[in-house]
Amino acid sequence: MIAKEKIISLAEEALKETDRYVVNVTVGNDNVIELFIDSDTAVTIDDCVELSRFIEEHLDRDVEDFELSVSSAGIDEPLLMTRQYGKYVGGNVFITKDDGVKKMYKLISFNEEEVEVQEAEPKKYGKLTKIIYHDNETIQTGKIKEIRPYIKF
Repeated sequence: MIAKEKIISLAEEALKETDRYVVNVTVGNDNVIELFIDSDTAVTIDDCVELSRFIEEHLDRDVEDFELSVSSAGIDEPLLMTRQYGKYVGGNVFITKDDGVKKMYKLISFNEEEVEVQEAEPKKYGKLTKIIYHDNETIQTGKIKEIRPYIKF
């Protein structure tokens, strides 16, 4: 079986001069590799193709057969790394605390230990919905179970 650490190392080597980074890697027993990347700006299909080709060039199919999938961390997926929060500063996110309570917040700032947020309360006015923001509060990252982007089309 191909080691997860080897995939991470190859990906980090390929991405070292970019603003892209590895978010998650899974390697199944049948060598099905799923590699998820993100960026401080944006991840394109070309970025994924380029990384996939780099990794495939550095693995030997004659030694171990594998299936490789490289994609961006989905916009509807939870944020797994603190670095991902940067794209959402000033925007709304859903935070589920470790007690199971899930609320929408505006992300003000963050660091490894805590996030500063304002609770975002949607208020309906007929057909219109307006979001009312409350006072700033700080949530310790250790008390956060999950953070997901709020997506509005």
